[in-house]
Amino acid sequence: MATKRDYYDVLGVSKTASDSEIKSAYRKKALEWHPDRNKSTDAESKFKEINEAYQVLSDAKKKQTYDQFGHSAFNQGAAGGPGGFGQQGPFSYYYSNTGGGQSPFGDMGGFSDPFEIFEQFFGGGGSPFGRRGPAKPHYSLRIPFMTAIKGGSETVAIDGKKHTIKIPSGTDTGTHLRFTDFDVTFEVEPDKRFRRDGADIYVDQSIPFTLAVLGGEIEVPTLDGKIKIKVRPGTQPGSMMRLAGRGVAKLHSFSSTNKGDLYIRLIIQLPTKLSRHQKQLLEEFAQE
Repeated sequence: MATKRDYYDVLGVSKTASDSEIKSAYRKKALEWHPDRNKSTDAESKFKEINEAYQVLSDAKKKQTYDQFGHSAFNQGAAGGPGGFGQQGPFSYYYSNTGGGQSPFGDMGGFSDPFEIFEQFFGGGGSPFGRRGPAKPHYSLRIPFMTAIKGGSETVAIDGKKHTIKIPSGTDTGTHLRFTDFDVTFEVEPDKRFRRDGADIYVDQSIPFTLAVLGGEIEVPTLDGKIKIKVRPGTQPGSMMRLAGRGVAKLHSFSSTNKGDLYIRLIIQLPTKLSRHQKQLLEEFAQE
């Protein structure tokens, strides 16, 4: 296996370079090595290397992971690796989150089409040297929240033909499916109860004032149904409870954890009306 060059060396920046310095270095290198401009035999491989470096160093989380673990963090063979190819009927596609996924240009460790990144960076109006091949139709598909979480399929009509779109679990707004003849971008409907932040899920759960004080057991909703959890005595308003691994499947992950977490925020219900006896008990409690 060939040794990859250090991403900082690829862009010609130091490890302390600012975001603007990284962008400036990328712009200069990408223009220099774009295959439609540079006719060197290694121009395309250099261009892909430059874009791969930029996608990591321009993303705070990826950059932190790279600084800690190096190239091994982006190995496609690792557990929880990014993206993947799929097959639905006659259509071959890859899925990715916010433009990621396996590159049609070969092994790039789960990174995007470098020509698309280049065009998006320069305003989305296409490469200044001309795009390779005609642009494909691009459609937007709105899907239910739980379909995005669990995965599933949607049948759509495009140009009078029915197509079954397979939806991978963990799909989020902005996730792309790339077919032979068209591209699809998903928009996920919001849920009344659950709120999503990447692979993590948040839910508010009301509990009685007495339960917060004395502790006890409550039933809370999860993506897989209701479960019972214990509340500690003396729980304060807004306390968060974390259920590890009960979030959303990760399409892209640099860790061994395949799912995000579920966070339950406890909302304490205060009584609005008290009987004379209840008031007396609270007054005695306050005095003690």
